Amino acid sequence: MVMESAFDVVVVGGGHAGLEAAAAAARLGAATALVSLDPDAIGRMSCNPAVGGIGKGQLAREVDALDGLMGRAADASAIQFRLLNTRKGLAVQSPRTQNDRARYEVAARELLAEQGGVHVVAGEVVDLRFTGTGAARRLVAVVLADGRELAARAAVLTTGTFLEGVLHTGRDRREGGRVGERGAARLGDALRRLGLPTARLKTGTPPRLAADSVDRSVMEEQPGDAAPVGFSFLAEAAPREQVSCWLTRTTARTHELVRAHLHEAPMYAGRIQGRGPRYCPSIEDKVVRFAEKESHTLFLEPEGWDSPLLYVNGLSTSLPAAVQVEVVRSCIGMERARIVQPGYAVEYTHVAPRALRRTLELREHPGLFLAGQICGTSGYEEAAAQGLLAGVNAALRARGDEPDFVPGRDEAYLGVLVDDLVVCDPSEPYRMFTSRAEHRLLLRHDDADLRLTPRAMALGLARPERVRAFTARRERLDRARRALAATPDPRDDGSRGRRRTLWDVLGAPRRDPGAEPGAGAMNAAAGSGWEAVSALHPEAAGWGLTRGDRATLLAEATYRGYAERQRRWVERGGERERTAIPEAFDYGAVRGLRAEAREALGVARPATLGAAGRLAGVTPADVALLEVALRRAGVRPTPLRAANR
Repeated sequence: MVMESAFDVVVVGGGHAGLEAAAAAARLGAATALVSLDPDAIGRMSCNPAVGGIGKGQLAREVDALDGLMGRAADASAIQFRLLNTRKGLAVQSPRTQNDRARYEVAARELLAEQGGVHVVAGEVVDLRFTGTGAARRLVAVVLADGRELAARAAVLTTGTFLEGVLHTGRDRREGGRVGERGAARLGDALRRLGLPTARLKTGTPPRLAADSVDRSVMEEQPGDAAPVGFSFLAEAAPREQVSCWLTRTTARTHELVRAHLHEAPMYAGRIQGRGPRYCPSIEDKVVRFAEKESHTLFLEPEGWDSPLLYVNGLSTSLPAAVQVEVVRSCIGMERARIVQPGYAVEYTHVAPRALRRTLELREHPGLFLAGQICGTSGYEEAAAQGLLAGVNAALRARGDEPDFVPGRDEAYLGVLVDDLVVCDPSEPYRMFTSRAEHRLLLRHDDADLRLTPRAMALGLARPERVRAFTARRERLDRARRALAATPDPRDDGSRGRRRTLWDVLGAPRRDPGAEPGAGAMNAAAGSGWEAVSALHPEAAGWGLTRGDRATLLAEATYRGYAERQRRWVERGGERERTAIPEAFDYGAVRGLRAEAREALGVARPATLGAAGRLAGVTPADVALLEVALRRAGVRPTPLRAANR
């Protein structure tokens, strides 16, 4: 073996998880190497050219709040901005960008280079060397296929779909992690030699169409937002020209074709063993699982400003290429569509996350961390968030400190993500949703920096530019809060008791769903919101608040009572951990409990209400229903020792 170089941290894989892991480790001062099969593919968007979405947008903003790269790369390459769930509460609204695929990876690599401190190595990692046993066991080197060794105090594996990846289109089967790119086959054997529990998962991608071959006149246009909400707290997205997406639907003919050719789909023909994502199913799964539906929505998403390609979101498939042509042309407005790249399924190896600590370090192999799809997750944002957390903890391990950076479930969606993975050990690709966060009133996208940037500053993870921007924003918010709370509502003479303030005016109930100018939330009804504050107190215009500042203050004022109850709920979390569930409890008798939750609870038979809430498939709403049912049955929190049965 040839020892090429010595590093504090070696990151394996250059996708979204690898980028954030390497950048985070380097920001903490670790000598960092990023090993990639193809350095020109670092930062590449493997699937849809978009960032964010429900729950995912919060994760992307948290990555930015911790001074990660994803938010800035997404804003720089965005061709469309949309704030989702604007007709719902402020806490579940989520930003999303449609991105130029080529520009995103360029922007990501440029940001990594600008930061510095990361040495990119071209090669394939095939083994890991450890020394010692038991508590003295530690990682010493990462071994490459060409015989080189990279000495390392810690390593982060972010292999994505490349770990023993196999691509399937009909009967066509090729090794690889992405179309046109080879996979990493030998590393899987090395992980199994370490005794790690591995399994196979599956994901998929839809066909790409020639943009000039579809009829948009029969489709619904989906334009971007006039006042864009981006991801980075360093600079707000400015209004700009945007590109529209388009909505269309499958037809009865589409479903007939899929059913007629199911025997040719690798999953249904038994050629794929791994489980696919429940919440992003292929068109084959949709037709089988939702047989009563006559059609499904498809989103035609441009792949860039100048790209001739459309990504057909919602039509993931691994049917034979010739059948895909028929399926595509059976959809509304796609009768003459030309497929430029057929869809395909990817089957790959992952490590069961029960082998991990919440720091994403392997329990039995100190110094080795995992992040992204190798942990069983699905999605760019989940990968990036894990990569950042793993990179921070790997850097701490490398310098001899105890890895301890793990936000709580009440602090960040990132905390929810790692807790769900390690505690629940999902057996299918995990995807983040706002419904997974029981404390989501405290975890809005607009305040991710207020929650997490102080943590980044304390760790030394935040660059000076980030510190300056955050400090200035915090000061603006503090001044505005004081002014709002100290300024009486001139319409209230105090005759009914405590005189209302502008803070009360801002947070008063609103009606008429729609976007409030400058807040991206709801239109203010008479006498509330920023419109009312500005009319009652024109001096507010001189406070220097940005659109993001106003959105944060509006949310704080709106949720002040609810948020306080949520904080008390957090404090009561200990009670849930001590609420024992009887072994013979009948989950079928709990009214309103979803079928997925009923199934998960019936199989796992959790010992406590707290443990029930961390099972895959059980949402906070399910836990609330279960808690009510237990109390009606006379179950109360028990002494701690009795609850730990």
